[in-house]
Amino acid sequence: VKAGISAFGYDMRGHGQAAGKRGHVARFGEYLDGQGIPLGRQAALAITLFELAGPLLLLRRRLVVPVALGHAAILLSGILMVHASEGWWVVGAGRNGMEFSVLLIACLAATIQAELEARRGSDPAKIVPADFPNLRSDRN
Repeated sequence: VKAGISAFGYDMRGHGQAAGKRGHVARFGEYLDGQGIPLGRQAALAITLFELAGPLLLLRRRLVVPVALGHAAILLSGILMVHASEGWWVVGAGRNGMEFSVLLIACLAATIQAELEARRGSDPAKIVPADFPNLRSDRN
């Protein structure tokens, strides 16, 4: 962005490394096995590695669209399998609502939009609506 530095990254380590009863890849794998997911432990490891490596790829602007779509798919699966039945609000770490996952999906959608605009030669910072002139990078 012309006006300065912009970065997008998020930290998904908590899903695979959270301490406690529901944390760690092995327990996540057991959960997936219990849900009938084939190769649950292997899927848990793959998901966790993707959640750790994906943000690094996004920060380097590598494979932005597939990585963002992959994260959105993981988050949507979590909503459908766990969080939707708990309602909307998230209160601390654990099996709470879908609020934070929906927020992350919205951020990933905005990241995809910005990447596609950049590929077309547009400055993503110029997409800011006129209602927010202080956020625009083309202001004088």
